[in-house]
Amino acid sequence: MKHQRLLVLAALLLALPGRAGAQESARDIIDRVDRILRGESSHGIATMEVVTENWERNVTMEIWSLGTDYSLIRVRAPKKEEGTATLKAEDDIWNYLPRVDRTIKIPASMMMGSWMGSHFTNDDLVKESRLIDDYDIEISFEGPRDGPEVWEFLLTPKAEAAVVWGRIEYQVRKDDLMPTWARYYDEDGNLKRTLDFGDYRSMGGRLVPAVMDMRPEDKPSERTTVRYSELEFNIDIDQSFFSLRNLRSGVR
Repeated sequence: MKHQRLLVLAALLLALPGRAGAQESARDIIDRVDRILRGESSHGIATMEVVTENWERNVTMEIWSLGTDYSLIRVRAPKKEEGTATLKAEDDIWNYLPRVDRTIKIPASMMMGSWMGSHFTNDDLVKESRLIDDYDIEISFEGPRDGPEVWEFLLTPKAEAAVVWGRIEYQVRKDDLMPTWARYYDEDGNLKRTLDFGDYRSMGGRLVPAVMDMRPEDKPSERTTVRYSELEFNIDIDQSFFSLRNLRSGVR
């Protein structure tokens, strides 16, 4: 989402969609897309389906966010995982495990570890900051792809950016500024994973991709799919909501 990033996970803008003017730079366009998908704040319900070679699981989550720095994700189902939660506050992540009533801060050494058994990582949550802050962006293609007119962007890390990807390729539809896919490459230029967007619908008063599908390149039969069933933007919420107390409390 993340959106990606989960999360999606999570995960997830302010300006209403519309056609970008020809005079806009690649950075301007990506900034507009980012604002559509995030909002100043948001609240939603999503189901995450994780499919691996050996097992499958479905998790229903309630998600709150404030800008790019704060988010709270709480598991609502299945029953045995209800109350499990993740809090992101700026560059820190905590997990709460209700079965043992324990709060764990995720150390730097575990940032590339799987988030809740999915194909998203803890680092995806921390590094969900706006792409324009961490990458130099250029338009690599402009024109029709399988029908609709699109932009394709090449994102390369800024020298000072603490990011794990050697580059990101990103496609956006021109008519409504909806992202269609993102491809993530390592520093050697190898494709590592692909994030596909779909099921575009109006939620919370704006058009958004309600489905995000992450697939690792080295395990093509595996995936993590996040589907939003509810999503609202610019809710009345402030920074104090994203506390360790609320992480443990099971807020609704």
